[in-house]
Amino acid sequence: MGNTFRAIVAFIPSDACQNCLLGNLEEMPIDKMVDLSGRQLRRFPLRVCSFKELVKLYLSDNNLHSLPPEMEQLQNLQILALDFNNFSTLPLAVCSLQQLGILYLGNNRLDDLPLELSLLQNLQTLWIESNCLTQLPAVVCRLRLLKTLHAGSNGLRTLPSQLRRLRELRTIWLSGNQLADFPPVLLHMPFLEVIDVDRNAIRSFPNLLHLSGLKLVIYDHNPCRNAPKVAKGVRRVGRWSEESPEPRKRSGLVERGN
Repeated sequence: MGNTFRAIVAFIPSDACQNCLLGNLEEMPIDKMVDLSGRQLRRFPLRVCSFKELVKLYLSDNNLHSLPPEMEQLQNLQILALDFNNFSTLPLAVCSLQQLGILYLGNNRLDDLPLELSLLQNLQTLWIESNCLTQLPAVVCRLRLLKTLHAGSNGLRTLPSQLRRLRELRTIWLSGNQLADFPPVLLHMPFLEVIDVDRNAIRSFPNLLHLSGLKLVIYDHNPCRNAPKVAKGVRRVGRWSEESPEPRKRSGLVERGN
């Protein structure tokens, strides 16, 4: 079905037309996955709620702005993709899916997240990039198993100090925000492995030598006057990244043990 035809059919509210967008979706898929991405959907198909063993649900690139309460029946869902839709608030039905491990919310119109999101205590990966966030929602700091946070392309100017509670966090992507300073809280998170602050407004970087878990720091496209100092073996992407991360030894000195 072509995209133009789908777009026309999507405006017709009859069940027949909506079923046309869904295709062959009569029984629970054997692989426990339903992919309805790019179908021009304007309402969530209630039929999917009967697939109670569903593990993966992809609803990316549609025209959804709400979800029905019946969605809470999908208690085995582990991956939910709602990116590239029209959500201005996160439907509370999502917060009832306590087995979720990966949640895609990027490219919507979210300016906050509900406190009920803290019920998702199995969540390990959260994508909230390209929304309307001017501050990181406090509830994110209560997702104790979170390992990967994608929060780029928002309007973030700083990060809450409570973020340091997320001791499982390994990767944080903050590209394309409005950070004028390197977020101080990140200096108290030695377990971080990847820090991306590309495309911000950071003019000076603090010493990152003490971040023992750090493997990669991306700081390109900032008006910085210095490169962050990092431990040996840590990769840097940005201005002066080709320089040695360690101070050069004075010539004529012989390293101990040689």
